[in-house]
Amino acid sequence: MRPVRIARNLCAASGKDKANPRKRERIPSATLREAACLPPISSIPVRIRARQTCPLPGTGRRRGVEFTPLLPDKARQRVATLSLVSQTGNPGAARYVHSPEHKPGNREQQDQIVSEQDPLVIFTPSGKRGRFPVGTPVLTAARQLGVDLDSVCGGRGICSKCQVAPAFGEFSKHGVTVAKDALSEWNAVEARYDEKRGLKPGRRLGCQATIQSDIVIDVPPESQVHRQVVRKAATERVIEMDPATRLVLVDVTEPDMHDPSGDLQRLQAALHAAWQVDLGELPLALLSKLQPVLRKGNWQVTCAIFQPAEGKAQLLDLWPGYFEGPLYGLAIDLGSTTMAAHLCDLANGRVLASSGLMNPQIRFGEDLMSRVSYAMMNPGGDAEMTAAVREALNQLAEEIAKEAEIDPKLIVETVFVCNPVMHHLLLGIDPVELGQAPFALATSDSLSLFASELGLDAIHPQARSYILPCIAGHVGADAAAVALSEAPGEQDDLTLVIDVGTNAEILLGNRSRVLACSSPTGPAFEGAQISSGQRAAPGAIERIEIDPETKDPRFRVIGCDLWSDDPGFEAATAVTGITGICGSGIIEAVAEMRMTGLLDASGLIGSAEQTGTVRCEPDGRTHSYLVHDGSADGGPRITVTQGDIRAIQLAKSALYAGARLLMDEMAVDTVDRIVLAGAFGAHISPKHAMVLGMIPDAPLKAVTSAGNAAGTGARIALLNRASRKEIETVVRQITKVETAIEPRFQEHFVAANALPHASDPFPNLSALVPLPDLSFNTGGGDGTEGGRRRRRRRG
Repeated sequence: MRPVRIARNLCAASGKDKANPRKRERIPSATLREAACLPPISSIPVRIRARQTCPLPGTGRRRGVEFTPLLPDKARQRVATLSLVSQTGNPGAARYVHSPEHKPGNREQQDQIVSEQDPLVIFTPSGKRGRFPVGTPVLTAARQLGVDLDSVCGGRGICSKCQVAPAFGEFSKHGVTVAKDALSEWNAVEARYDEKRGLKPGRRLGCQATIQSDIVIDVPPESQVHRQVVRKAATERVIEMDPATRLVLVDVTEPDMHDPSGDLQRLQAALHAAWQVDLGELPLALLSKLQPVLRKGNWQVTCAIFQPAEGKAQLLDLWPGYFEGPLYGLAIDLGSTTMAAHLCDLANGRVLASSGLMNPQIRFGEDLMSRVSYAMMNPGGDAEMTAAVREALNQLAEEIAKEAEIDPKLIVETVFVCNPVMHHLLLGIDPVELGQAPFALATSDSLSLFASELGLDAIHPQARSYILPCIAGHVGADAAAVALSEAPGEQDDLTLVIDVGTNAEILLGNRSRVLACSSPTGPAFEGAQISSGQRAAPGAIERIEIDPETKDPRFRVIGCDLWSDDPGFEAATAVTGITGICGSGIIEAVAEMRMTGLLDASGLIGSAEQTGTVRCEPDGRTHSYLVHDGSADGGPRITVTQGDIRAIQLAKSALYAGARLLMDEMAVDTVDRIVLAGAFGAHISPKHAMVLGMIPDAPLKAVTSAGNAAGTGARIALLNRASRKEIETVVRQITKVETAIEPRFQEHFVAANALPHASDPFPNLSALVPLPDLSFNTGGGDGTEGGRRRRRRRG
């Protein structure tokens, strides 16, 4: 093991010279642990306390949280302080610091030694990471990092609640290569559990598997204590019903000695005569079922017919006599971070249930280009990601059917909308070509397939799948679905439609012309890359307001309708607790900080002296704003750090730059209407979005929410055959603008880093919310002046 630096006075038990306690020497970390007579760090219970964290991005300084081990008094001479110290831009990367007589709050007197050798553990979808000694159980690492991993049996390998899915290969996004032996081999407990109850392929028990080297570990939804809330509910919409799949009742002529035709031919004749249906070839599974069904129904049968826009109809199933159904379809929005499905009755269009899951591909990369990179660097990586998403889709189908209390085998049709990378991975196509110019799609046309070809075996075996067409290499079927739902090309007003997500889809147009682009906003809007961030789940802060006078916040959490200053709030949140801040919460927090003078236009957080509140705490060379301190009750301290501000600035700048690029193409500086689509469209007020500069300036009454527009487009395509032909025509009329090769995109991106913008005027916003004109960039210092590090000129 590579040597690490330690202070001599740490090793009193080893007989080293203590004359100069500040003098350092190099000894192996194994000797360090042996001399300190410490148990494995993973077995030491810890108390979390705040530590100076999160410098201004780009300074190269480190950030973190400090863990104080809870040891008996007699052992405090030999304590080990576990310090989470992140790499630049990655809060939460843990390393280990050993020191004698650790005194919280007196860090200047500590001789801190950082071990660089311990394996790096990265948990998805939370994005939390840390370094832990070889042999640390995965469950222990998860608990110390605050990862949402369930366990009810105390780590004895009985409950299986702590199942995890390790990922192997090269992860350029995380800067690690994960070997096949990154976790310990199966032990007797896991083998016994697998024999008795069975583990899914690729799963491990977190309480039994131990860390051996760098590892990326996915926590599946069923192993999470707080289930993800996929905020993509179906919105009400009037849809003209004309589904591709329907039930028809026919009377078939009985066989006759004088008619040599077979039962199938007479069924085809009956369908054509009664319903003008020209039936194509019959799958063998149905052909073998045909004769007993006809005779059981006394030559009367109900057929489930799938009628495509072009070509012959297909028989999906048949029942003896009259079968009233109903049959069901799934409209699926397959996103980079989440996948959401709406279960619809194909007879009347009613949405019976909506459900969602985290996209398990997050463990291969949080954004699309990370997944393309994983496929490039790991042979068979694309197949891994395809298998992961197909397994999750089967799980989603089973869950939504259970929620609606129906048989999943009655789901006979699915419609998919997705971005180009997810489109390719769903189809089992290597997405590598989408990672390099000219970003060529394998196919841009719509596809009609058997669902079984996509590995969807949880639903009807003959179910059909329709995938909407893609517009271009980086503008996919999800943008096409938004175009179908919002129809900007049918409006007189110039309409800007923004579908906010990890990969934002932006449309701008009216009757004369429609433009489209894709903008890589990243996962910050989903709560990732945020120091106290989490996915939307019960207990996550989703709304926040800051008093302009006292600078104190009030907030609401998912699962509770009360605000934090309302009577009964503590009791109402006793079960879920206050666990972190999700995407909508961090967006409103940053906007509120800007409106109340805690944040200047450059995005710099002021000091307590500059802002007038002690909630603005020193944090390395910058400051953080304290939203909630639950440490007294064992909960987390939830802060907004300078790094969080920077992550939101980068995300919103990409979003604004994409919109502004389309406006340049249209030669306009303003738009008539702005439509916010996606989960954030329904959960963020237009005012906060405009304060951040996420969207161009406009009257607030001109900014509306469309909810999950992509999901609505999928439902329209599921329930109306003509709409499929319509969108296939419309996408060929949309002009695609490629942000990746457009120089002006970078110019707009840089200018949009300011809050709300460095140069574009926001007159409507100024009339509504005058923003404080202040600057906290007063020069360097010790962290109390809020300054940036200044570069010195070389003489």
